Amino acid sequence: MPAIEALIFDMDGTMVHSMPWHTQAWVEYARRHAMDLDVPAFMAQTTGKNAFECACALMGRTVSAEESERITAEKEGIYRELFAANFCAVDGFARFHAQARDMGLKVAISTAGDQDNVRFVLDNLQMQPPAQAIARGDEGLPGKPHPDIFLKAAERLAIDPAACIVFEDAPHGIEAARRAGMRAVGIGTTHDAQQLSGPHVVAWAPDFSTLLNNQFLEKLHDA
Repeated sequence: MPAIEALIFDMDGTMVHSMPWHTQAWVEYARRHAMDLDVPAFMAQTTGKNAFECACALMGRTVSAEESERITAEKEGIYRELFAANFCAVDGFARFHAQARDMGLKVAISTAGDQDNVRFVLDNLQMQPPAQAIARGDEGLPGKPHPDIFLKAAERLAIDPAACIVFEDAPHGIEAARRAGMRAVGIGTTHDAQQLSGPHVVAWAPDFSTLLNNQFLEKLHDA
């Protein structure tokens, strides 16, 4: 395998502790619309999917673009309102990102989220220096476990996918990394090591502080 040249981060649940607030937003959306929604099952089905895919899963049919936009605008508005009051980065992310950049590694964000959610997270996170590439689900890219969002990030970084390592908190994202031909690290904010396993997974950690304490980037560089 070639040496690692780039880190690709999933956003929700990996960079920031946003998944509980996405869940609560769907609970509130279902309440407002008197929907009988099994939210835990729905989250397991749709985590990593883009907004259109989520809207179709919610309605149990293929929705129109306009209906998808209405559903997404309302649900994501609820989510941003909830998370704004409780915004929290995954422990150690800022330091881990800064160390990676100091070591000359390129950095990208690959998320099924839309531009409004990406802007919201990055405005609150104040990630410095900014990511060198971003790939989003609202660009017409299919959601995970399809590899397209990761492959688009590698393309925008001008890095061979095999020289990229993905950081993910969800099984769909871990599988998408495998399909993209990338190595992966499981971040255990939402799933345990067994749920985020695979032959391409080189590590699992509860957060980035643990990776820093284990000198993950130094060992990656030496390898």
